[in-house]
Amino acid sequence: MTRARLMGAAAAVAMVAGAQAAQAMDEITVAYFLEWPMPFEYAKVMGTYEEEMGVKINWRSFDTGTAMSAAMASGDVHISVSQGVPPFVVATSAGQDLQVLDVAVSYSDNDNCVVRSDLEITKENAGELAGKKVAVPIGTAAHYGFLKQMSHFGVDIASMEIVDMAPPDGAAAFAQGSLDMACGWGGALRRMMEHGNVLLTGAEKEELGILVFDVTSAPASFIAENPDLVAKFLKVTADANAMWNEGSKQAEMLPVIAKDAGMDEAATADTIATFVFPSVEDQLGAKWLGGGAQEFMKGVAQVFVEAGSIPAALDTYENAVNTGPLQAVSGM
Repeated sequence: MTRARLMGAAAAVAMVAGAQAAQAMDEITVAYFLEWPMPFEYAKVMGTYEEEMGVKINWRSFDTGTAMSAAMASGDVHISVSQGVPPFVVATSAGQDLQVLDVAVSYSDNDNCVVRSDLEITKENAGELAGKKVAVPIGTAAHYGFLKQMSHFGVDIASMEIVDMAPPDGAAAFAQGSLDMACGWGGALRRMMEHGNVLLTGAEKEELGILVFDVTSAPASFIAENPDLVAKFLKVTADANAMWNEGSKQAEMLPVIAKDAGMDEAATADTIATFVFPSVEDQLGAKWLGGGAQEFMKGVAQVFVEAGSIPAALDTYENAVNTGPLQAVSGM
């Protein structure tokens, strides 16, 4: 059921991909996540994006990256901030013409699966997860991490009852005791951990090749028609990241970011402390958009193919990355 739903969704996305017509842009819609605090939100609240870009921006919050893909396919969203790589890969593998514009954030400790405490299941006896009920947001970074972890522990996912749930819904069901395990990120992950434990830390996941990072993405047609506008968007984001990374303005930025993310300042500080915001120079390097991200996407796609979640992977994901606007930022 879940597998069929993902394939159907991917096919639907492919059918409407590329539907956006060329037009003079006087306003755009940008997707982002609540309870996912990032420096760009300081610039968002301060109106810096609109000031620098000269357009009105409608900011629209989403629960999952798969929903972002669907909104970009329909033309309802022009740019998505912090879309997970797995939902991006699912969409592009299905034929949606999306492209990565930058590396929004790396966060191996802020995306995970949590096992109910009373089960007393850890990495030492993870095989006992066979037959258990788990909530997973299908086609997301959390789904990819779940598949890789279950493969590592030798747990046959066919033996499990997998329910497709957005992280906030999964966290609520997990708290009520109706799930054995739930997977998610951000505020939902923090709530899950009040009732359970993770199997692997972020560092342990990275050792298994489970990288966790998000990207800024957009339809290729929108990028091609609005390269300067896109570059200006990325420049504001990069400046906000640099301001946060420098450190001296964090006390000023934190309360603004927290309010925009719908979080208190303590939770915001705890969450953002697990995030890494690579510089433009680093993003253009070999580890990220200079080749590493494209190779990682191919690996993610292959995992989903082997799990039966998508029918096929692309031969290469080189065309799914467009560094032109970010290179323009580096020259500004």
